[in-house]
Amino acid sequence: MQTRAAAQRWARTWATAWPLKDVDAIAALQAENGDHWASLFRPYRGRAGLRRYLEESFAEESAPAEAWFAEPVVDGTSASVEYWAVISTEGGPLTISGCTVLAFDESGLVRVARDYSSVHEGRLERPAQAFTA
Repeated sequence: MQTRAAAQRWARTWATAWPLKDVDAIAALQAENGDHWASLFRPYRGRAGLRRYLEESFAEESAPAEAWFAEPVVDGTSASVEYWAVISTEGGPLTISGCTVLAFDESGLVRVARDYSSVHEGRLERPAQAFTA
């Protein structure tokens, strides 16, 4: 699978599956032995690790998330995808702004995902203009 197609599929799946808390749809994008770095200090190993991360994260959300993912920026077998989400927690809304750097295997599954994000208390609207390469 071409990297651009794999990255677009990844972004579309996250955008639709996150509000639904669809762990299966997101985990299916991960190579069986792929790594998901929710932060640089906390890797989740393999598809089972990603599933555990998603279940933990989604359990903290009290209402469907609002999620937006930009068009991927692609270079070789890697891509980066900017995202913006608003989640609801018991403490109130949180806005998450981030970017995930992805490396794909030959079948289009994620070998490595490194997520860089910032969380802000409250609801903030995403920037009106999307990044374009």
